[in-house]
Amino acid sequence: MPQWVDACAVDDVEEEDLIRFDHSGRTFAIYRSPDDEFYATDGLCTHEHVHLADGLVMDHIIECPKHNGRFDYRTGEAKGAPACVNLKTYPVKVEDGRVLIAVE
Repeated sequence: MPQWVDACAVDDVEEEDLIRFDHSGRTFAIYRSPDDEFYATDGLCTHEHVHLADGLVMDHIIECPKHNGRFDYRTGEAKGAPACVNLKTYPVKVEDGRVLIAVE
């Protein structure tokens, strides 16, 4: 059974942006889509382990700030070289204005 962790307040993440969230020695990225949905992935690029929180978000895509590898943050699917390994995604829910992610 997943452990739900309080990651941030809804207002901490602007629309079509992300923030970094560290928990138990791991880094996650929390996204807010243009349609006001929240998503979570691993916070490091699968190519060279750079923090994605410094990347560019546009049209459900996160672009790594180092080599421009791209991922669909809704599915974690790698969408552009040099990234070829998908990001791990995590279930997200919103309760009482807080964003919770399910970590293993």
